[in-house]
Amino acid sequence: MARQFGGFGGPNMQQLMRQAQKMQEQMQKAQDELDEKVYEASAGGGMVTCKVSGKREVLELTIKPEAVDPDDVEMLQDLVLAAVNEALREGEKTREETMGKLAPAGMGGMF
Repeated sequence: MARQFGGFGGPNMQQLMRQAQKMQEQMQKAQDELDEKVYEASAGGGMVTCKVSGKREVLELTIKPEAVDPDDVEMLQDLVLAAVNEALREGEKTREETMGKLAPAGMGGMF
């Protein structure tokens, strides 16, 4: 008489594998969609605006002329950093929320 080891194998294992494959496909689709999104943030009341992709690449950086003060380059640098970092944070937040919804219980923080 053949004995199944630990209850694995047979129809239940096949069903589990199909579910895992389906979840993997859903996660890949979500990942692809997230990579295509664009996130935008600004700093200094809109003086500096940054757009980043879901792939964490800076796509566009806009600096209004009135933000350029040769006597205060540090302020401009701070505004650029603030806009870029906020756009990246927005993208990361969306990625974590989206992928966390798809992950099995207890694995949401892995993305």
